[in-house]
Amino acid sequence: MKKRTALIEKGKDGTFGIFTPDIKSTIIGEGSTVAEAKADFENSVREIIRFCEEDGVPVPDDLKNITFVYKYDMPSFLNYYDYLNMTKLANMSGINPSLMRQYKRGQYISEKQVSKIQTAIHKIGKELLAVRLI
Repeated sequence: MKKRTALIEKGKDGTFGIFTPDIKSTIIGEGSTVAEAKADFENSVREIIRFCEEDGVPVPDDLKNITFVYKYDMPSFLNYYDYLNMTKLANMSGINPSLMRQYKRGQYISEKQVSKIQTAIHKIGKELLAVRLI
């Protein structure tokens, strides 16, 4: 299976869009939630393949045996998971809280800063997976 990136972005109207920057075929998905956008995106892939098969046209190579890795741009992630406390996430990441709020609004973010935030988010995820409630 080939893994390809599918980028999730939140639009100014509050809806979510998904697109593929690294394949030739234009595939998009849209929805009012990330789940709806993913469902629409995956349906678009199935429809392209089905239309090719019905029309006797070869399925594009970049769509054969493909799986997608969904990735967020930083503002979309921070806005979608808006229940995360920006100040605490900033502190965990070693980033100034006001700068984190700028990233949430769409300010340019370097790969180094993305890495810091992603590391903090993964740490939170591991901690939450270890929680046991009684």
